[in-house]
Amino acid sequence: MKSSTQPNQHTAFAVTAPGLEPLCAAELKGLEVRCRVEDGGVQWSGSLESVARANLWLRTASRVLVRVAEFRATAFYELELHAKRIAWDRYVRAGSTVEFRVTCRKSKLYHSDAVAQRFSQAIERRVPDVRIVNAKTVQDDDDATDNSDRQLFVVRFLHDVCTVSVDSSGALLHRRGYRQQVAKAPLRETLAAAILLGADWNGDVPLSDPMCGSGTILIEGARLARLIAPGRDRSFAFLRWPEVDQQMWTKLVDQARAGELPSSPVEIVGADRDAGAIDAARANAERAGVAEEIEFRVEPISALSHAEPPGLIASNPPYGVRLGESDELRNLYAQLGNVVRRQRPGWSLALLSADKRLEQQTRFAFEEKLRTRNGGIPVRIVTARMPYSPNP
Repeated sequence: MKSSTQPNQHTAFAVTAPGLEPLCAAELKGLEVRCRVEDGGVQWSGSLESVARANLWLRTASRVLVRVAEFRATAFYELELHAKRIAWDRYVRAGSTVEFRVTCRKSKLYHSDAVAQRFSQAIERRVPDVRIVNAKTVQDDDDATDNSDRQLFVVRFLHDVCTVSVDSSGALLHRRGYRQQVAKAPLRETLAAAILLGADWNGDVPLSDPMCGSGTILIEGARLARLIAPGRDRSFAFLRWPEVDQQMWTKLVDQARAGELPSSPVEIVGADRDAGAIDAARANAERAGVAEEIEFRVEPISALSHAEPPGLIASNPPYGVRLGESDELRNLYAQLGNVVRRQRPGWSLALLSADKRLEQQTRFAFEEKLRTRNGGIPVRIVTARMPYSPNP
């Protein structure tokens, strides 16, 4: 059985939404972590401190898993033997609540509940007074198991090889702690950050969103511009692990705070025609500590003002999944293209788009940066640069 037996060395895996793996890998490299892109995330080997830094700093990852064990088993007696050998008490304290999420594919041991039962029995033997709760059938990026009082273990059987990982994050990493008020069709913080990073924006030029909703893109932008670590204001599951040095975490957070800029070096402006959305955006920005960095306005796209120097317009416009919206949305995208072309020469435009036909209404030549999903809908992050001269 392969296992992370050395206390200072771990195999870690940052789970991402599909398509965001390269962005997450670039973030890890920025943290001086040598990593490898895989389907569904990015893997690396490093100390527990590298796991802590990943949770603190990654903007595009959903969670960070740590490999506990990997072995081959085709019968339950083999599974039970390996499960007994796992050092569960490295990750779970006495009296803790534990949840197992099990998936079995192309393996002789295919009954996920029976597999979870064997692991539950093994951990109950090793950790006093541990409480096991039933895992629901959810995806890796689902919020259903975001319970701060539970320690999640992710078990994956594939071709008779069992991989056991412990979740170091707890609540999914998009939960920065500031967004309590949302408008319609809220955008996850991780995807908002991906729009900015996918457009190569790092806080060096102005940022604008003329359809900002509850302000997630702008808030992520303001925190990025000020070098605020996305995980600085929340807790993580690994902080409850018995072997974790709490002083190490305190030092990392203190270093992060010391490196923050006092204000954004660039102008950040958001607008929406819905006054309620702007109220929510202001409240979210206040909780995020960046209320002073963002100017919010209640106004339609048509009111977009001329602005220099050139910067980035980043937005998540409506997709039109309901019937009867197509004409209205075509007009909206056409208006966006006309206004941006007239008022923001030299600016770049980044959109989260679910429909190429709507993109075409802007009459911009978009470049696809990546593909992912938003709320189960296939979407693309696309960018364009102004000015754009359409063919006559």
